[in-house]
Amino acid sequence: MNIFSWNVNGIRAILKKGELQSFIKDFRPDILCLQETKAQQGQAEIDLPAYEEIWNSATRPGYSGTAIFTKAKPLSIMRGFSDDINTGSMWHADTYGNTTSEGRVLTAEFSDFFLVTVYVPNSKRELTRLSLREKLWDPALLKFIKDLEKQKPVVICGDFNVAHAPIDLARPNDNTQNAGFTEEERKGFDNLMNAGFIDTFRQLHPDEQKYSWWTFHANARIRNIGWRIDYFLISPTLLPKLKSADIHDEVIGSDHAPISIKLDIKP
Repeated sequence: MNIFSWNVNGIRAILKKGELQSFIKDFRPDILCLQETKAQQGQAEIDLPAYEEIWNSATRPGYSGTAIFTKAKPLSIMRGFSDDINTGSMWHADTYGNTTSEGRVLTAEFSDFFLVTVYVPNSKRELTRLSLREKLWDPALLKFIKDLEKQKPVVICGDFNVAHAPIDLARPNDNTQNAGFTEEERKGFDNLMNAGFIDTFRQLHPDEQKYSWWTFHANARIRNIGWRIDYFLISPTLLPKLKSADIHDEVIGSDHAPISIKLDIKP
């Protein structure tokens, strides 16, 4: 089973340019998880009859959103976190803002695993959402996937908006106080690792410095001044089935590159 994840930074734009269609033709994913779709289902003309479309769009137009395109029919679908997390009073507190309507979490259940795609909130330039990340979002995400794992293994993928270690960005010394590389955000990712989840790319490529996102400024992608902030994490019981984990930085169309894993599981 080939599973891909891609922050497309607007599905309508990437469809209009034909880049999503070319990508699917070239890579033929069994499952494709998208982040930052910036659209409601039906707003984009998608002609992919081999795939079932599953969407979790933001209520705010042109913002955020996730989707899963899958050849294998899911057993169940969940949009957002579980009810006990979604309805928690802290989600609606003015201190943090309400992220439950931003379409950031989408889960599909298959026979052998849960697949969760996420678009983790950016902490913002002035770190105005860092408290949200540290105190609410990261703990909620960890609780959610650990609860799922009690039933069956979990694959979680998407844009986590954090470079975990110095190897995961081109200029770590210049970014320790910047969104995406703060101590608080990295600790949140540490907590996922400490809970047993495996960073598939780093597991198979322990010393490779490869990036999945580049700013649009200063020709950063051409100069390869980038960050690895897109990940596939898996439950440890899936590790024997992990055959590959890649970053496809040759694929254009977004400021992010697609990432993928191959699991020894039949679609």
